[in-house]
Amino acid sequence: MSAVPPAEARRATLWGASTILSWATLALFTQWAGPVPPFLLTTLCFGLAGGLALLVFLARGEGPALGEALRQPPAGWLLGVGGLFGYHLCYFVAQQNAPAANAGLISYLWPLLIVIFAGWLLPGERLRGIHLLGGVCGFLGAALLVGPDGLDWAGEYTPGYLAAFAAAFIWSGYSVASRLLSRIPTTAVAWNCLGAALLALLCHLAWEPRGWPEGANLWAILALGLGPVGSAFFTWDLGMKRGQVRLLGLLSYATPLLSTLVLIAAGLAAPGPTLLIAALLICGGALIGSGRLGPRAGHGTRHESTGS
Repeated sequence: MSAVPPAEARRATLWGASTILSWATLALFTQWAGPVPPFLLTTLCFGLAGGLALLVFLARGEGPALGEALRQPPAGWLLGVGGLFGYHLCYFVAQQNAPAANAGLISYLWPLLIVIFAGWLLPGERLRGIHLLGGVCGFLGAALLVGPDGLDWAGEYTPGYLAAFAAAFIWSGYSVASRLLSRIPTTAVAWNCLGAALLALLCHLAWEPRGWPEGANLWAILALGLGPVGSAFFTWDLGMKRGQVRLLGLLSYATPLLSTLVLIAAGLAAPGPTLLIAALLICGGALIGSGRLGPRAGHGTRHESTGS
């Protein structure tokens, strides 16, 4: 791992931090997109993201890098396409079948799960009690969101809540496994987006009604494909490879709270005490699980603060 010049690391960290702001709008734009079937919405977002990314890379003279990325190993295709497709499909299903803020907070358990999975699965990492304590706090926060009587599996929102939990596990698994394939270049994300779009299109043609749904908002779909389901993947990849990884990891724990605040500002969520407590538990659990609290803060990971 080669050293990154400080100025370049700062720029990459800022790009990575912008991803967090972009992801905070994911629930809002998904709600504004309207009643678009999940497979169709996934197709549109990833098709736009992948197509624009190819044009940008070609305009920058990175055609050879695109060709190299196209030859990524099967594990790269499986992880990239499966992770992007699986997470966003589950996220869209959750947003359309449960209250927006609740589904968003549950799905945003992924920063916490990343810490736990990394301790279990990555070489040089160790799962400690502080990680488990953070996990308990995070899941307590999520449990507050699924009804006053706890997990109401017979309730009308059950499919949405299950999809939100699945989204959290898929994205955290994707993120941790990506570290094992870190040699695959960032340009591969463009191909992975197009692969996810193709897979979603096949599923749409097989199982969903054809035609443009009444009440769909094209501008919100464009915003999704340009931002939280588009450029965000590339800016996050840049931040992870060239920026301050520890700082970006800590900042990502604010995503669920920012997302909820955006929904409240847009009038799509009510700022009730239960929602506030759940947000604080999830964000606090992620902070505890990161090892940033306590006398051993800063020693919970062996990863470098900058990467190449």
